Amino acid sequence: MNINDKSVLVMLNKLIAIDRLNKTQILQMVNLVSLSNDINDLKDNLKWERSKSFHQNNYNI
Repeated sequence: MNINDKSVLVMLNKLIAIDRLNKTQILQMVNLVSLSNDINDLKDNLKWERSKSFHQNNYNI
């Protein structure tokens, strides 16, 4: 997806508001937008990143 596309920005803003993303999640999302084919792909990538960071944090305890 092209982050410079106005319709993509509108979708991202809705996703931020609906999912109540924090700053870290927003930065992850911005980094993943260009790698994602569509909004569903972006959501899947975000879930994967969240689970990856969750597991990394638990192993570091």
